[in-house]
Amino acid sequence: MAYDGLVVSASIKEFREQLLGGKIAKITQPEKDEIHLMIRRQKESFRLKLSVNPSLPLCCFTTENRTAPLTAPAFCMTLRKHIGNGSILSIRQPSQDLSEDGLERVILFEIEHLDEMGDLGRRFLSIELMGKHSNIILLREDNRIIDAIKRISASQSSVREVLPNREYFIPDASGKQNPLTVSEADFLSGMQGTGEPVFRALYQHFTGLSALTANEICYRAAVDPDLPANSLEASSLRQLYQVFSSIIRKSVLEQGTKPCILYRGEAPQDFSAIPLQMYLGSAGYSEKSFDSMSAVIETFHIEKDRSSRVRQKSTDLRKILHTLLERCTKKLSLQEKQLRDSESKDRFRIYGELLNTYGYSLQGGEKELVCENYYDGKEIVIPLRTEYSAQENAKRYFEKYDKLKRTEQNLHVQLAESRQELLHLQSILSSLDLAEGEGDLREIRKEMADFGFLKKSGVSREKVRAQDRAQPYHFVSGTGYDIYVGRNNYQNEAVSFRLADGGDLWFHAKNVPGSHVIVKTGGASLESLPDSLFEEAASLAAYFSSQRQSAKVDVDYTLRKNLRKVPNAAPGFVIYHTNYSMTVAPKLPLQEVKESYRT
Repeated sequence: MAYDGLVVSASIKEFREQLLGGKIAKITQPEKDEIHLMIRRQKESFRLKLSVNPSLPLCCFTTENRTAPLTAPAFCMTLRKHIGNGSILSIRQPSQDLSEDGLERVILFEIEHLDEMGDLGRRFLSIELMGKHSNIILLREDNRIIDAIKRISASQSSVREVLPNREYFIPDASGKQNPLTVSEADFLSGMQGTGEPVFRALYQHFTGLSALTANEICYRAAVDPDLPANSLEASSLRQLYQVFSSIIRKSVLEQGTKPCILYRGEAPQDFSAIPLQMYLGSAGYSEKSFDSMSAVIETFHIEKDRSSRVRQKSTDLRKILHTLLERCTKKLSLQEKQLRDSESKDRFRIYGELLNTYGYSLQGGEKELVCENYYDGKEIVIPLRTEYSAQENAKRYFEKYDKLKRTEQNLHVQLAESRQELLHLQSILSSLDLAEGEGDLREIRKEMADFGFLKKSGVSREKVRAQDRAQPYHFVSGTGYDIYVGRNNYQNEAVSFRLADGGDLWFHAKNVPGSHVIVKTGGASLESLPDSLFEEAASLAAYFSSQRQSAKVDVDYTLRKNLRKVPNAAPGFVIYHTNYSMTVAPKLPLQEVKESYRT
């Protein structure tokens, strides 16, 4: 992702237009590495999202209204104390010299506020967007650190401590030059002095350039990006400088950015503050332009951010589930082997019966009895214990037969339980793969605790707010029919047996874990329903299943009245004998309606 100095510069231009002179009305911290600022200016309100998630750092306007925790974290309280109700005086992008403008991935907010004594003071809020080194740091007027969302001690970094009362500075960027001040002579000299590929020389010698932007500069200058920089002719180097300075000038000094997202197929691949001409005409790639950099960043990050955070928070559950699945699979394999072994039980019964019939011919001390098996007329050899009589050997074989018979009966019960447990665990893992928020994880944890997969931690007194509870997905088809999709087993049971009526349609991916999909038909007959409705509902059932990544998925559908709960099974498990099937591509053809059915 090209979250480089040009993207930061484009973002700052938008912030200046909307936020200068505005007041910070509200500060929340919905995540340990994320801050939201509500800023009011001339009767308008703007929500600014600051995230220093290592994989998804960003600073942009957002329409997302995240629920704040009931108890504000310490850093949030520090921000409220020092910049709450403060006015934004300036927004800058510095170079390594904090007094000079540059293209560092740093945004400096200068904020004026009233301290506890009622005197005017100034604070600086530094947002550093540097991958895993990203941070949000609150500074005094003399550039001393007040606090940071991520404190860094000397044991964690030998480059810079980020602790209260330490002096703030931007770490040395390995001698990189400031693109805003570099001359043509310095540019040419720097490029001629390195044997690195041209694109790498660009982003490693000048601040604010990413590999994506460096490749775009090479493309526009008609220079092979993989050639050694010191092998370029003087004319090519001058052309490279002209394109380099033109992009910097238009993007930073002349406000000529045209932010866009690069798509590969339907999936967003990358984003940039400038149009990416090098992908024009490339098969499978397309570009979508936006009016603002914030819209680009939010659009690109929202899905990735959600899945990344949920995956981080579900690591413990995923580990437990994989351990349980492995244990259950081994247990099932062992039980199946024991069942195969017990199939030999009838041999021992026949041995006993034949010994009772022909044992009178034994004198004692024989190791075997050779006789005719009257069941098939063939000769059979029966091993004997020499110290036992014929009757005692017969009794021993009958005891083996009875033991294996009881084992077989028990194994059939145990196998059914193990298979049911395996299916249940697979369905929970599928729900975990589809989870999109803390509410989803909370319900999955509850289900695992209810069925003994997790230890219950006692009665929780924490009140879960209504907006934090996970709800089934709610979609409206292109022809106006309501469609509901369960997120987990409890919700599957709720939408199928509490929300749905007998005449509603039920969809599910065939023979694999997945969500129950209910179409509210309003009593309409199957013949009167449009074909597009079946395709949309089936696509949703395929998309919200464990086969989401497959090209095609078989989906069963039937009337809700044909469903029956599986006795003594986990919630959401059903049987049906009358159904239709169709094959569809897993996709999300509809936009979710946020106000959903309440279970």
